[in-house]
Amino acid sequence: MTTYITIELTITDRIATLWLNRPDVRNAFNGEMIAELIDCLATVAQDESIIALLLRGRGKVFCGGADIQWMSSFSQRTYEEDYQGNQQLARCFHAVYTLPQPTIAVVQGAAFGGANGLLAACDMAYAVENTIFAFSEVKIGIIPATIAPYVLRRVGEAAARELMLTGRRFEGTEAARVGLVNQCFPTKEDTEARVRDMVAELKTAAPGAVRRCKQLINTVGQVNSVEETMDYTARMIADARASPEGQEGMRAFLEKRKPDWIVDSG
Repeated sequence: MTTYITIELTITDRIATLWLNRPDVRNAFNGEMIAELIDCLATVAQDESIIALLLRGRGKVFCGGADIQWMSSFSQRTYEEDYQGNQQLARCFHAVYTLPQPTIAVVQGAAFGGANGLLAACDMAYAVENTIFAFSEVKIGIIPATIAPYVLRRVGEAAARELMLTGRRFEGTEAARVGLVNQCFPTKEDTEARVRDMVAELKTAAPGAVRRCKQLINTVGQVNSVEETMDYTARMIADARASPEGQEGMRAFLEKRKPDWIVDSG
């Protein structure tokens, strides 16, 4: 397994955990972390033994956004160099969003700026109530551009307008109300309990079916009319029924037993 400098990947019982691992700078991301995230996510995507990925931050904070020293280096770059760096960041968020396995962000402490792109790109996100969130880009004269596609899909245009245009800080309860996170909880222990419950649920689902379901959601979410989806969705369910998992799932249901993808020890 690759050894990274700014992140850490652990795999236990078919669940991968990707840690942002710069706690001394509030897990702020820089060019090195972005490159490592892209490489790590590509590795996870290719590993069919992994059924889900948790995205976490080491220390007290999930992610404080972009590293200040890294940001200051942009003043020395050409426009083209700046553009290419932004493309790399956009690829990082896209890699999270399109990962074949389900992704769960576990958020505590703070999530500023681009950190919200990481969690919004995940399939699920859970936070401690006192976590502080902010789309703080406008406070320093820039805009939340590369994270916008994922945040808008999560919270909708109306909420995004208020939060992005003001850059104001808000806590986990509001993040849950607008849908930036699925739920928030009073304590870290409560949050962890909910994450364990979701992981347990994912372990009862057919891994191949979950991947196809995620592909279905991503594809259907991009089209403008229901009519455009009709042939695609009909073929997707036919393929799923004809797959080994589909056949096994139906047999297990009729025989009143667990399907073979459920591991009792898991």
